[in-house]
Parts: sequence; structure tokens; C-alpha cells
Amino acid sequence: MFERPASGNRAVLVQLDFGDGDFDERLAELRLLVSSAGADDLVVVQGKRDRPDPALFAGKGKVQEIAEAVASLEADIVIFNHELSPGQQRNLERQLACRVVDRSSLILDIFALRARSHEGKLQVELAQLQHLATRLVRGWTHLERQKGGIGLRGPGEKQLETDRRLLGKRVSVLKDRLKLLERQRKMRRRGRSRRDVLSVSLVGYTNAGKSTLFNALTKAGAYAADQLFATLDTTSRRVFVGGAGQIVVSDTVGFIRDLPHSLVAAFHATLEETAEADLLLHVVDSASPDRDQQMAAVSSVLEEIGAAEVPQILVWNKIDATAAEPGVDRDDCGRLQRIRVSARTGEGLDLLREALAEVARERGEVPDSEPVNVDAA
Repeated sequence: MFERPASGNRAVLVQLDFGDGDFDERLAELRLLVSSAGADDLVVVQGKRDRPDPALFAGKGKVQEIAEAVASLEADIVIFNHELSPGQQRNLERQLACRVVDRSSLILDIFALRARSHEGKLQVELAQLQHLATRLVRGWTHLERQKGGIGLRGPGEKQLETDRRLLGKRVSVLKDRLKLLERQRKMRRRGRSRRDVLSVSLVGYTNAGKSTLFNALTKAGAYAADQLFATLDTTSRRVFVGGAGQIVVSDTVGFIRDLPHSLVAAFHATLEETAEADLLLHVVDSASPDRDQQMAAVSSVLEEIGAAEVPQILVWNKIDATAAEPGVDRDDCGRLQRIRVSARTGEGLDLLREALAEVARERGEVPDSEPVNVDAA
């Protein structure tokens, strides 16, 4: 995470091309991330490399170009759209004489801005501390080697041990609190399963329109905005669907490519709601030119959290932006595969409800008018 300088957030962005083939899409996404974090991108420094430089990631010549941009534009911060090692980050800050953050730190900062619930804030803090631990602890290694001198007699090792102990204690406290909340969540899930209530989770790339679809289905009024990670806190609501009875629909945090592992680990309890669902509605921004890569990124995260085998239906959202018609696509066996809708205009939502009813019937559910108690998670 980076701290916002009092003078503002004037950022120089850096993206290097390592031949991955999706350079433009990644750059567009970086700009959205920077905007979501409240910074202004002044310029993008680009370049091509076969592999990252071990010491500076970008190489000496490119770092000099970045330094000149920082100086001429009076930038406050340099943001790399890549994962930097603690050593690379430290070396770059020395060379550039300003704050340097990588993609993971940027995403963590946005999560810190967006978290609203108690659990969400605990999860973000845990992820931040786990990410910070390597950088903070390794940052003291130069003091560990100090053998004496006025004002330098042995503070390095003592400070290092203090930092480790304080970080360890706080991480332990956060994990204990999150385990308690996880137990409470499991009790609610067991209550729903005893009532044979169909559990549906919305998943998808960040800004695919999950919260807008969630509101359209449940009338919940959850926060929805045209920005990355508008939703962090999982929210569950019950809704009556004709032919299916009561079902529970959950809105979850959006995924993104190269999601920091510390975030996945910290949000394990929340993401477990997805793995325990009966059905996943994979919401896709059909208007995005990068949709195939976004779908692949979502599938990767689903596999990481143990949800890859949960039955899934693609919801082809934002057809109002592509002039496509609402409809239902099935595979050769007649199974539901994709539903084309616009969560914003409501087109195709009747088809989605019919699909949910079909899934419920296949599971042997019967319409149930008995109230189901589901708390906002």
C-alpha cells in the first residue's frame, strides 16, 4: 500500500512488454486501477525486455528515463504494473528518489479504500501486513550488519526482532478474529443447506456488472459503480423465483488477473462462500475486448479457491453496449451454457430467472414460501 503525499497523487506509470501479447489491455487496466486509487497518471513509460532486470526490474537505461520523467513532471510516485521484489523496490526508490509501488501494492491500496464491513477491513489489513512483512523485515538487513559506532551499537537486530514480533502478534490476532467470523458464516450456510435452499454466487472479473445484476435480481440496493473493486464485502439476499421458490444470491468481490496471493489467502473465508455455492453465475463484460483473458483470470482464481468444479453458467452482461439480443445458449446436450442479459436495462433477466428455476428443478427443489433468514455477509 502507498501513502498519499500531501502534495497529491501525481504518478508516472511503468509497463514493460515481455511478449505476453495483451499489452494494451493490461495498460488500460493499469490506468483504471490508478484512477480507482485516486491518483493522476501523468505519463506512461514503456519498453520491451526479454526478462526483468534482477536489480532494477527495468534496467539502468529505462530507470534513467523514468527518473527524468519524475523530475520534469514533479511526480510523487512511480507505479509499476508488475510484481517487484523487495530488493528491486528498494533499489528503484534509491535511484528515483520517490515512492515506488508495484501492482500488488496498488491493488491492496484500492481494497483498503473499498472495505466497508468489519470482516472486510480485517481481511484487507491481514493481506497488507502479510505483503508488508517481507519488505519491512528485509528493509532492516542493512542495520543487522552494523557492528558498532556512535548511535549504531546493535539497533539493527533488535529493531528487526521487534518488527517481526509486532507483525506476528497482529497477524495472529487478525487470523483469530477472521476464524471466528468464518465459523459464524459456516453456521449460516448449514442453516441454508438444511432448508434445501438453492445457493447462487455471482462471480466475475472486477467491473463486469455483478453488483448491478445482484441489485436487479434482489432489489438489495448494494453499492454499484463503474470502477474497479466497487464491491469487496460479500452480501447475500434471499429472493423468490417462480418455479424455484426461495433461493439465496450472493454478490462477491471481483477478480482480476495477477490477484495478489496475500489477498486470496486473507479473503479465504469470504471466497469460501463461492466454493460452497450450488451454482455460480459467471458474469462477463461482453463489451470488453479483453473478455477472453478476463474469463481465464476468473477461472484461475476459482481453481485456486477450490471452486472450479462448482456448476457454472455464463451471464453475458452489458448486451446493451453491443446491440446483442437477449437469449439463452445451450450445449449439444441441451444444458444451459450462456445467458445474454443487460443488468442495467433489465433485458434478458426473465430468461435468467427461468434458468435459475430450471437448475432448482433439476436439483429436486420444490417451491418454498417459508422465510429464510440470511444475514448480509
